[in-house]
Amino acid sequence: MNHYLISFPSSAMSHIAAEDLPSVGDAARAVIREAKTAGVYVFGGGIAETVPPVLVSGEGRATPGSYPETSRLNGGFCVLKIASREEAEHWAARIAAACQCSQELREFMFDPES
Repeated sequence: MNHYLISFPSSAMSHIAAEDLPSVGDAARAVIREAKTAGVYVFGGGIAETVPPVLVSGEGRATPGSYPETSRLNGGFCVLKIASREEAEHWAARIAAACQCSQELREFMFDPES
């Protein structure tokens, strides 16, 4: 079994009218409930965009900011544990349909200790 990250940036949903967001959220939560029932859901959620990121050093010092390439990291994500890439693409397509925006799919590297 492999772990897959399915995600999208907040801007991917900018075409959705404000009055349609509740029904899009309901549809997305329904797909996540199905993933939980299927036993493939690990965890997920949305990045809290109102909470600024910090960089934490090996000494434990936290400083405001982020790596430049991740400074605009936002949106929603979920991690699923699935047997095949084909199945991961299937779930990503279901989430994309519910969220009305394309999803980015990434596979986590193998962890020999998990």
